[in-house]
Amino acid sequence: MKPSFFLSLPIVVALVTYQVFNLPLIPPAMAQEQLLKTLTVTGQGTVRIPTTLTDVSLGVEIQGKTATEVQKNVAQRTSSLVDFLRSRPIERLQTTGIRLQANYQYDNNQRRLVGYIGTNTVSFRVKTEEVGSLLDDAVKAGATRIDRISFTATETAISDAQKEALKLATLDAKEQAETVLSTLNFQSQEIINISINGANAPQPQIMQSPESLRTASAADSTPVIGGEQTIRAMVTLQIRY
Repeated sequence: MKPSFFLSLPIVVALVTYQVFNLPLIPPAMAQEQLLKTLTVTGQGTVRIPTTLTDVSLGVEIQGKTATEVQKNVAQRTSSLVDFLRSRPIERLQTTGIRLQANYQYDNNQRRLVGYIGTNTVSFRVKTEEVGSLLDDAVKAGATRIDRISFTATETAISDAQKEALKLATLDAKEQAETVLSTLNFQSQEIINISINGANAPQPQIMQSPESLRTASAADSTPVIGGEQTIRAMVTLQIRY
């Protein structure tokens, strides 16, 4: 009698053959079609919020015959100005520049030293509704120049606006996709990729020169009006249909 394992050999071969030839196969053309059936859309969201804070850069500029005289006068006036600013409800007070330079006059291509110019500038943040009267009082306290004024919203308002802009951008992208697919008689199956890109526009700025500062100080209160800050966001969706 032959060993039993020779009798079972055809059965094993049959099982292996059955498993191999019954694997599901996806034609290459169909796989490529599934990969290509995607729609990519980009939505945009824009939110405008009022600016309620003002960033101010101002300081003291003095001219004199000697460097020692100029530096002394600048220090005295700046000290008076800083003391005043510290007594007011402002934030982020800091020194932004100190400079002492020679002052020359040019006659017939000849340079002649006539003295020195000293400057000391500071920056701070204050509520926009209070900046007008503060600038007037800063002149009385020793300020002789305003270098820059810019407006911004609070960090909380900006954060909330960014979230709202993202929502609007997402809805915009979704509506675009629905419009295109319904027009072509397709249906959305699933979102396979999401990309977010948020950006803010530069802050609006108002520039004033020392001359305009001296003119404004004669008025009862310098009018300062804030503007709007624009928050933008973009959302890109890739949708399989």
